[in-house]
Amino acid sequence: MVLGQVAPASAAGPLKDITNRYVGSAVAAQNLNEADFKSVLTREFDNVTPENEMKWAVVEPNRGQFNWSGADAIVNYAQQNGKSVRGHTLVWHSQYPGWLNNLGSSELRSVTQQHINTEMGRYRGRIRAWDVVNEMFNEDGSRRQSIFQQKLGDGYVADAFRWARAADPSAKLYINDYNTEGINAKSTGLYNLVRTLKQQGVPIDGIGIQTHLATKYGFPTSFRQNMERFAALGLDIAITEADVRIPLPADSAKLATQASYFRQIWDACHAVSRCVEFTTWGFTDRHSWVPGTFPGEGAACLFDSNLRPKPAYTRLNP
Repeated sequence: MVLGQVAPASAAGPLKDITNRYVGSAVAAQNLNEADFKSVLTREFDNVTPENEMKWAVVEPNRGQFNWSGADAIVNYAQQNGKSVRGHTLVWHSQYPGWLNNLGSSELRSVTQQHINTEMGRYRGRIRAWDVVNEMFNEDGSRRQSIFQQKLGDGYVADAFRWARAADPSAKLYINDYNTEGINAKSTGLYNLVRTLKQQGVPIDGIGIQTHLATKYGFPTSFRQNMERFAALGLDIAITEADVRIPLPADSAKLATQASYFRQIWDACHAVSRCVEFTTWGFTDRHSWVPGTFPGEGAACLFDSNLRPKPAYTRLNP
């Protein structure tokens, strides 16, 4: 296939039309300028997540100086094409502006509330769901000692959700993390926190399970059972950042294993009624974050770099 041509949809139809879950992809605003990329995105998905464009360091790199260009571009694209948006992310230990480090506890608290109000307020009524707090746990289930944990204490999570609910009452509010696919120390720490938050009346609607998987580690055990225990708390579950990286170079056997993993994620989500979203962290290997982060691994997406559907796509949409 020549770059610029677009592979046809599956005979069964695009992914968004074969399920009652939201089917999404992370998107970088600049990639919307690629006609073939935009065509496949528009055809296959009904939800988009900005990769970086809504992160605090991007939207307010200097205090009081805002850059909404990328976020606006993605939200406008979504509205023009009938897609929902997952806002990502409001409170995170990474990619926050350096000027926060100079603030005392009281000022950081007020600035964080203001940040949530400003960003959610700008897109009020236009964002279906927000990752309010992102990646707050260590692997052992303890709280990550982020700037927010250290300066604001344990209550910052509940505060962030309350501020978010006030900023946009129509948006679904999520806590999002990685390595929480199966029942393990980290997912149990998350479970215990959200159970407590629910008991306290904190307005949390769901949990995001990132689902960045690697075939060399095996498929996570107890994936469905883990989702079921969160659902039993009255929470929605979203697969928020799925990809499945393989050792490079790719071959037919590795791609078949990858396809099996994607299908297991898809099937587990469809087996749990409160799993409402299946979103991948990018859909084409052309723009995947994986090779730059995990040397020697890659080819993690449903489409190859020329936007041809891979065996993983075919397993989801035979």
